[in-house]
Amino acid sequence: MNSRRDYRTSRNALFDGIEEGGLRASSSFAAHEIAEHDNEHAVDGLEDRVSILKRLTADIHEEVDSQNRSLDRMGNDMDASRGILSGTMDRFKRVFETKSSRNMITLITSFVVLFLLIYYLTK
Repeated sequence: MNSRRDYRTSRNALFDGIEEGGLRASSSFAAHEIAEHDNEHAVDGLEDRVSILKRLTADIHEEVDSQNRSLDRMGNDMDASRGILSGTMDRFKRVFETKSSRNMITLITSFVVLFLLIYYLTK
């Protein structure tokens, strides 16, 4: 019988505050306040995450714009160097197409002298 009495007291302690129809009003109100507080805390956390993501996307946008500007400048520089190189190649074509041996000898001599000069300067 003693164990039966312990069972009833522990059961009463466990279900203290529960009436037949459900929770008492004060217990229900406290649970509602706790849930409301948890919801507000979760909303605050979400707002912080959204602001972090917003800043991150703004930083990514700035970086992409910067990279696009760099690529545009590089493309313009490549176009300019292509123009210079094509002009130089046109001049070489004219030199090689002319049948004048004097121009050819001058060109070959210039390259040999330039090569020897660079060789002796680096040695």
